[in-house]
Amino acid sequence: MSRETSRRPTMRTLISTAFISLDGVVEAPGGEPGYRNSGWTFKEVEFVPEAFEIKGAEQQEATAVLLGRVSYEAFSPVWPDMEEFARYREMPKYVVSSTLTDADLVSNWGETTILRSLDEVTALKETEGGPIILHGSASLNRALSDAGLIDRYHLLVHPLLLGAGKRLFSTSDRDAQKLELVEHEVYANGVQKQIFDVVR
Repeated sequence: MSRETSRRPTMRTLISTAFISLDGVVEAPGGEPGYRNSGWTFKEVEFVPEAFEIKGAEQQEATAVLLGRVSYEAFSPVWPDMEEFARYREMPKYVVSSTLTDADLVSNWGETTILRSLDEVTALKETEGGPIILHGSASLNRALSDAGLIDRYHLLVHPLLLGAGKRLFSTSDRDAQKLELVEHEVYANGVQKQIFDVVR
């Protein structure tokens, strides 16, 4: 799944991957508490295994994981023991947070580093290594997009209108950002895989 993008040379590729509704909601797709439509990827849409093949491909491609605090706190108690995410166990992980401390990190999910700012994310992208995968983390996604730090989007667009909920994309008043559709597929359940490179 590796492909060249038009990013600056020497910068690692930052890939944002998300389950997203047609109206842009990314909140609680897997059943995280507190959202009225929590678990919408499984409760509202028929399961089609091939639609999730991208998740295995992402683990093969990625060399590091980036998360916001809320997503880290949701995933870290669960993902270390899940075979579906086995390759992430030993992969370096980075959490962007102004409040987390090392004492808040789980001990069974490999090396985890806390980043305090978007400048530190930029510095991470300037290090040696392959692609960095960003899961969940709606607020962080919007901030990274506004800062021009996201290079690619892996979207599984679900045929749902969820109304209220956290959105993936920023609503900042900004210049248009062009995306190049580099891969797409539609599955029997109406889910669409859309992979976009950010054009710079």
